[in-house]
Amino acid sequence: MKPAAVLFDCDGVLVDSEPATFALIQSDFAAHGVTRTIPELEALFIGGTIEGVARTGRELGADLPDNWVETYYTRLYDRLRAGTPLMPGVPELLQRLDAAGIPFAVGSNGRMAKMEATLGQHPAIRARLDGLMFSGQDLGCPKPRPDLYLHCARVLGADPARCVVIEDSATGARAARAAGMRCLGYAPHGPNPRLAAEGAELFGTMDQVPALLGL
Repeated sequence: MKPAAVLFDCDGVLVDSEPATFALIQSDFAAHGVTRTIPELEALFIGGTIEGVARTGRELGADLPDNWVETYYTRLYDRLRAGTPLMPGVPELLQRLDAAGIPFAVGSNGRMAKMEATLGQHPAIRARLDGLMFSGQDLGCPKPRPDLYLHCARVLGADPARCVVIEDSATGARAARAAGMRCLGYAPHGPNPRLAAEGAELFGTMDQVPALLGL
């Protein structure tokens, strides 16, 4: 049976925004006394919120200023607007979903302003997502709480039990599981044990998704 809806995470699933995000975290942490590699930072923070990054960074010893979160967002958006590509195969996957009559939406822990900075660079994709992008930060229900994906399903009029979530983080997969939704775990760089441990079915390229959905 085909799904009632497909719900996408944004960063690292629809858009390749993670390199800029973590490069800026790394440089800011280093400037304030904490040195970590990008893989170490990804293990700590992927799928989380910048507010959570600030809290953990201070716990690790980074003397981040009180206004770090807001200044980080301003600088990050500037970097992202300079060029954030779609993940490979995203346009084709959305076309397949349209052809199959399967609605879709986006549920991200990032702010709406971040999605506008990234997806807004791709007008054809952004137009197809008008009214269908939702921020856990802005709604006050960030992952791993299930509320964000349940909200997406409600807007689409879809039974949560028949929704499929596409995620790249353990945090997001945990949210999908808590919402009672099947989760496909996007792992373009190879095995991702943390994602699999949350019950996600791993795949490596977007062209594999239609078959996983039974299309």
